[in-house]
Amino acid sequence: MTPGPTASRPARTTLRAGFALLLGLMLAVLVAAPAQAAGYRYWSFWEREGSTWSYATQGPAQLRPDDGSVQGFRFAVSAEADDSAAPRSKAAFAEICEDTEERDGRKRIALVLDFGTTADAPEGERPPKARTACASVAEDASTADALAAVAPPLRYDSSAMLCAIDGYPETGCGEQVSGAREPSAEESSDAASPGSEESDSGSASGGDGPSAGLLVGVGAAAVLGVAALWQSRRRRG
Repeated sequence: MTPGPTASRPARTTLRAGFALLLGLMLAVLVAAPAQAAGYRYWSFWEREGSTWSYATQGPAQLRPDDGSVQGFRFAVSAEADDSAAPRSKAAFAEICEDTEERDGRKRIALVLDFGTTADAPEGERPPKARTACASVAEDASTADALAAVAPPLRYDSSAMLCAIDGYPETGCGEQVSGAREPSAEESSDAASPGSEESDSGSASGGDGPSAGLLVGVGAAAVLGVAALWQSRRRRG
């Protein structure tokens, strides 16, 4: 008997099931992905060994570096400590402190001050150019003492969090940022400071959500699977 018009019903049912599978897969990806971490705008504190920057494990008021140390500060938007942007300058101690003489009872601390990019600046403010400084301080001085000697005014909040170096930024202290934005062409052009070897937006990675490529890949795989299943059913019919 010749099949009537209802013979295509299984194929239509399979197609509907396939699209339901596609929708389910994409929804699963969205639900399974963790929410994007919040970013915070603040000064991070770094120590350097050789040419490698490491996030400091003590605050600048607690750390008392040895003579010849290189310490760094970077202003940026970051979500976590391991996501923070490091200072971009690779200047060595000898270069930073070459014009500062050794003195009895004093030590020299090289400081790298990276004010970040305009993408990370508070609204209405523009970051100063990154710079270095050599602080000659008492032997028992902390990094905060060295910073106060070469980059005043400093600003702290009620919990002793460092809010501003050399008066930047004028307001705010560790405030939450709803979402990092991509720097404009102008911002990208001035992101790298003199003597820096790399540039970045300094913002949080924002890589916690599903990427467009991932969603497209899942969708394409599901569509191909549906098409193959439909063709198989048609051949068997």
